[in-house]
Amino acid sequence: MSRPRLVIVGAGIVGCALADELTERGWTDVTVVDRGPLFAAGGSSSHAPGLVFQTNPSKTMTEFAAYTVRKYTALGESCFRQVGGLEVATTPERWADLHRKLGWAESWGVEGRLLDPERCAELWPLLDRGRVLGGYHVPSDGLAAAVACGEAQAARAIERGARFLARHTVVGIEQHGGRVTGVSVETGGERRTIPADVVVCAAGFWGPSIGRMAGLTVPLLPLAHQYAKSGSLARRPHGPILRHQDRDLYFRWHGDRVGIGSYAHRPMPVAQDEIGPRATTMPSVQAFTEADFDPAWRDAVELLPALAETKYTDGINGIFSFTPDGFPLIGEAPHLDGFWLAEAVWVTHSAGVARALAEVLVDGRSEVDLHECELSRFEQAQLSPAYVEERGKQNFVEVYDVIHPLQPMESPRPLRTSPFHVRQRELGAFFLEAAGWERPHWFESNAPLLDGLDEPDARRDAWASRYWSPIAAAESYATRERVALYDMTPLKRIEVSGPGSAAFLQRMTTNNVDRKPGSVTYTLLLDARGGIRSDLTVARLAEDVFQVGANGNLDLDWLTRHAPGGVRVRDLTPGTCCVGVWGPLARELVQPLTDMDLSHENFRYFNCRSGYVGHVPVLALRVSYVGELGWELYTSADMGLKLWDTLWSRGLAVAGGRAAFNSLRLEKGYRLWGLDMTTEHNPYEAGLAFAVKADKDFIGRDALTTDVTRRLVPLLSDEVVMGKEPVRHGGRTVGYVTSAAYGHTIRRPIAYAWLPAELTEPGTDVDISYFGRRVLAEVAAEPLFDPGMEKIRR
Repeated sequence: MSRPRLVIVGAGIVGCALADELTERGWTDVTVVDRGPLFAAGGSSSHAPGLVFQTNPSKTMTEFAAYTVRKYTALGESCFRQVGGLEVATTPERWADLHRKLGWAESWGVEGRLLDPERCAELWPLLDRGRVLGGYHVPSDGLAAAVACGEAQAARAIERGARFLARHTVVGIEQHGGRVTGVSVETGGERRTIPADVVVCAAGFWGPSIGRMAGLTVPLLPLAHQYAKSGSLARRPHGPILRHQDRDLYFRWHGDRVGIGSYAHRPMPVAQDEIGPRATTMPSVQAFTEADFDPAWRDAVELLPALAETKYTDGINGIFSFTPDGFPLIGEAPHLDGFWLAEAVWVTHSAGVARALAEVLVDGRSEVDLHECELSRFEQAQLSPAYVEERGKQNFVEVYDVIHPLQPMESPRPLRTSPFHVRQRELGAFFLEAAGWERPHWFESNAPLLDGLDEPDARRDAWASRYWSPIAAAESYATRERVALYDMTPLKRIEVSGPGSAAFLQRMTTNNVDRKPGSVTYTLLLDARGGIRSDLTVARLAEDVFQVGANGNLDLDWLTRHAPGGVRVRDLTPGTCCVGVWGPLARELVQPLTDMDLSHENFRYFNCRSGYVGHVPVLALRVSYVGELGWELYTSADMGLKLWDTLWSRGLAVAGGRAAFNSLRLEKGYRLWGLDMTTEHNPYEAGLAFAVKADKDFIGRDALTTDVTRRLVPLLSDEVVMGKEPVRHGGRTVGYVTSAAYGHTIRRPIAYAWLPAELTEPGTDVDISYFGRRVLAEVAAEPLFDPGMEKIRR
């Protein structure tokens, strides 16, 4: 079997790790080029302090870091020293957050522990223990010597046949017919082309420049980050790497000196054309600005008083890469086959990212879910230079902040708004943001609905009460008892049309979508190994026209890549809008306004048709994500406001927000892709067997198995949690929470969780570790609400 010719741009730690991973899998025609010398090539790897802290709110990022630790530890102490990691809290808020962080570690399989101030001071004798409330310690964290790690991996790759070429500057990405064909380089004043079937850009902060050569926007912002060293200290304890996140600082030992890194200063972006001209010792290092570092030094001395005996020296402003959401960029260019990115990857995650991309290239799929990192996750509105810079700078500012899971970026907002936005503001909407969309979470106009509401006292601590209002309870009850309007415009809408479109969607999805026009089908996208890439709602509008309700840009990219000639895949979202009309009075609200017969006999559940609501042409889908009678009504963006006003004029409906929506969908057991299920899960584990027609051919079918060892199940407890907490049984961690909310109808907190199959029998007692507290819970049977589907089908 022939192997592709592959060129990696960048011989930093990521490029070296990728060459090692690929050659280990049999791809030996690998060439790595770099504009600098080998292996201190002058990129971020050449100056990186090398701290590897594994714990992260993202399961994927934690697994990247854990693999990096395992791999680099095996390379020996010259590459990685497992000195441990210690984070200290000097505020009650940080101390609480370290409890949350311990929960993430437990959920994702990292061994950590909380320490009292005395034990923290034993590990770091220079600490002023009077300022420390406690610490979080991970013994397996450590220090990676980035250049040595890169060279060691490169040596293994070279032994298997890879080539590494120093001082080869990339000047062009060659392509033909929508496919990459090679990389043009300049070396020694000469230009030549290295033929390639696959090119991977692992150029770090040079990524946007290489991307432009391929016609690709790389949403990455280089930012300078300060690092300096103390003078020599009398004591030379070699403790763990240390983070003082309350002051945006970290520390490590260099012999008898302490290295100090700071994120406390102003963001210092560096444009692509400024990198070289502003460089000092290497492209990634710029002149140190003492005025920016002086406050950080004072904070460092406050925590480590012995530093006052010295003065900082050897300061640098070193460049690292930031993206709009803080995650790496992994994936293939949507317009250029064979051109891939492994960008915005820090040393911490380098080996893990390299392994994941190698798996994708060789096997077609990573063992680790990559949806948070995939290149195509960004919408067009999120790719402007202004957006990338503003969000990149904000991510720098917040890198060590305590971030609530619902906390949005504050700017640039509003960016994307539905046609209903003006009315939502008039109703006092509280907006949060996702994918650039302003999304109302509750409406102050509904506050009077709380009067006389018999809502039990649900235990909800201050953390769970952030970005939440009791008004959500009123909106939930109004949906269950009356009717509510929900803005579903942010739902991605894709049109698939043309001859062969039905056969195409049959091949792509798990359920039978080749039904008569007017039908709607819930179905799944799987990868080659049966993992859930997404869930879709497919409405057949005509023989060769389908409207697909999807989860985001990744679905658009997946369908576009696989579409055969003659099948057109088009994003409808920007020019359309949608309102969900749900509740027992939905038919009473809409029927007098429309020419469509909305009776159950003539408009069945999971059917669709076109008609008018007042003056507004609509596509109506009889589906419900909240478990109540109702329709999703779609129209063009120019008619959206008229649609809302027409429905509102009847005086029957309230506006419903995302907080109520999330509660209602969990009561019904409806999964949210990317949170409850990912490519790491198959449909049978996720409780979605009904969406799989195993008697038809589809991507991933041959890899599916009904023999599962874990399941996604609902837990009922007495306290609201937030998600990602560990679940325990018999004194051991057995799973983790995905989604959570208070179920206002069933009057209990709900938490969906992944558990071993043997623990998923309803009535099984477990407990959830929430900020270090034990929250008792029990497995419940689902759905928790309306198991007979009587409310939807009436």
